[in-house]
Amino acid sequence: MTIDSESLRQTMRLWASGVTVVTTQHGDHRAGVTASSFTSVSLEPPLVLICLQNYIETFKLITESKIFAISMLRADQTILSKQFAGFVPLPEGEDRFYGVNLTQAITGAPILADAIAWMDCKLHAIHDVGTSQIIVGEVLATGHQAGQLPLVYHNRGYYDITLQE
Repeated sequence: MTIDSESLRQTMRLWASGVTVVTTQHGDHRAGVTASSFTSVSLEPPLVLICLQNYIETFKLITESKIFAISMLRADQTILSKQFAGFVPLPEGEDRFYGVNLTQAITGAPILADAIAWMDCKLHAIHDVGTSQIIVGEVLATGHQAGQLPLVYHNRGYYDITLQE
């Protein structure tokens, strides 16, 4: 039995996940995109992975720069998710970083300064998987804000979470 992409899309919408913004920079050129395909791979060595479509600007720039950062969004940062997904109109000539507070760590990749947590990575491996790429990064630096809750994406909507006991 084979399924079509729409059937898989409908099922995957029911998986709740955190929301990240993946960013990179090469020279004066920078790019960023919202991504929910993210997970830890290994603690020793410290490796994480993201999945990006192979035709987007952020993926192409990561292959050139060999660096990227992952910023995990806070519950109140829905607008940043939408902005980096390309759903927010920007002033002419501005990129997706418009109005965003940025910082940097070791690699120089842009990090969203107000994110709940971040990881600064150098490229470890890329695995070609259909229309997407699995990008594995070695985490060189990380940081977080204590006491903050993450933004959650589920079934095409944004949610915050509450603790249940």
